[in-house]
Amino acid sequence: MKRRKFTSQFKTKVVLEALKERQSAKELSERFKISPQQISTWKREFLDNADQVFGGKVKSKQDEVEEQRDELLRVIGQQKVEIDFLKKVLT
Repeated sequence: MKRRKFTSQFKTKVVLEALKERQSAKELSERFKISPQQISTWKREFLDNADQVFGGKVKSKQDEVEEQRDELLRVIGQQKVEIDFLKKVLT
């Protein structure tokens, strides 16, 4: 049996329905064709990370790598300017 992948939009929809508590986890699992345990897991993950929504931008690994790259390029550029200046002064 092949594992199904769910989009973040689908997970959010399921979690929001679970938080409304209009239907039980069993009813939601039948409606969305997923297990009640999966709904509980997604709900717990959602609530554990809810503070990040209003806490500002969370940096991803890619953002951190790009920031490091930009900083290194800035340092290299400054060093190149200094080396060129020193070459002119010393010649």
